[in-house]
Amino acid sequence: MGISALTPPTKAEDMIETVLEFPDNRLLIDLCGEFDRNLAQVEHQMGVHILRRGNRLAVIGDKGAREQAAAVLRSLYARLESGRGVQAGDIDGAMRMGRPVLSPEGEQIELFSSGMELRTRKKPIEPRTEAQKAYVANLFQNELGFGIGPAGTGKTYLAVAVGVTMFISGAVEKIILSRPAVEAGERLGFLPGDMKEKVDPYMQPLYDALNDFLPAKQVQKLLEEKRIEIAPLAFMRGRTLSNAFVVLDEAQNATTMQMKMFLTRLGQGSRMVITGDRTQVDLPRGVPSGLQDAERILNGVKGVTFNYFTSKDVVRHPLVARVIEAYEADEARQG
Repeated sequence: MGISALTPPTKAEDMIETVLEFPDNRLLIDLCGEFDRNLAQVEHQMGVHILRRGNRLAVIGDKGAREQAAAVLRSLYARLESGRGVQAGDIDGAMRMGRPVLSPEGEQIELFSSGMELRTRKKPIEPRTEAQKAYVANLFQNELGFGIGPAGTGKTYLAVAVGVTMFISGAVEKIILSRPAVEAGERLGFLPGDMKEKVDPYMQPLYDALNDFLPAKQVQKLLEEKRIEIAPLAFMRGRTLSNAFVVLDEAQNATTMQMKMFLTRLGQGSRMVITGDRTQVDLPRGVPSGLQDAERILNGVKGVTFNYFTSKDVVRHPLVARVIEAYEADEARQG
């Protein structure tokens, strides 16, 4: 791979550093990032100090952290060698996925060699945590999957990415994305516009995800052709959804009857994904969440999988994970 860990001198003061050599200076510049911001990210999150010496990087710190950081840098460099870029999210993903494995010859086995890369028209998408990796695998292998956990863990984003990947490959003929249009403080009737204009704000996160994976003009064309549909949950009643990749987002806001109605829409050749966060239920007090009932009722049913996420899987700003953990701790204190 063109990277080698140099054997450091045996002087005592040098025993706390691992030195890596990167032969391609152009790729090394990309690895370091503008103003060395990529190195700063690794330093901050892994508790090490990184010094650049020509085409070498010296990683200084405790042995365990040093080895982890060195492995992450090797993997990111391998990513650059393969022609892919390195962004902040890729660095975060490399650190979350743990230390890569070296072959018997000392060659780096790439972090993302698991075949989990999702190919969309705009960019490749890769799981950034072990929970995300298991989730994506289940979405490809099973006809009905649930992704349950807090905001920012990629439940809906990855589901839509899998749907786009399967649509591009021809495995499904259409993509159907749905949400319950549950009011959180505002009544639909008081919003301006016709029904579509009233409902679209609730659907916007789904449009955002699609636009991340497909060119805007193509999204618009597919929407006009109804090969992509984005609609409130209530619009699914009476339909049979065949040869489609179907996602129900914010499922904690579906009632038990709505959830049963939606699940029984599954037709031949289709895949269905249900995502939700049990801590953000906007249903009226006393109305049970259809997501929680589905967990209880469908547990153990063949062909149905459940994947769970925690604050450790949050891939938004690191502060989001800390906010979620603070709320969880407060709820635990209150019993």
